[in-house]
Amino acid sequence: MKKLFLCAAIAVLGLTSVNAQGSPNVGLSLGLITGDFSDGYSLNITLDASYLWEVADKIEAGAATGYSHSILDSDFSGDDTQFVPLAAAGRFNVSDEFVVGLDLGYAIGINEGNDGGFYYAPRVQYSVSESLDVVAAYRGVSIDAGPVTVGFNTITLGVELAL
Repeated sequence: MKKLFLCAAIAVLGLTSVNAQGSPNVGLSLGLITGDFSDGYSLNITLDASYLWEVADKIEAGAATGYSHSILDSDFSGDDTQFVPLAAAGRFNVSDEFVVGLDLGYAIGINEGNDGGFYYAPRVQYSVSESLDVVAAYRGVSIDAGPVTVGFNTITLGVELAL
């Protein structure tokens, strides 16, 4: 796990230093847990950070990371669930106002007993201004649970600021 984290960190740092003309972004979202874990959690709070640069007309690519914290419902015993995703990010500017995108990578599990898993996050963004977007995303982590794979999925709505 440590080797995977180190390799991912080197890849993210390498990608972000390729082009000094890129744009950093930070976001904050609130969400609801869906799927396999929907009964046990009440709310998700996600902090995102990405660094994107233009690779073609209307297309941006880069790296994304962040922190996701899902709050365990008070009716259940155990700990909240936290992930730190390390992902490649792609965005397509459909128009001046709308952007669709996808982040793909690995979400590192932070809390006890959470090994993490494959991370995917399709998203739609609406530009409110030059530096402020409203973002709707579906975020999923595929977790290997022995003989089956389960999904820790959230639907989030938030804002993203271009720095």
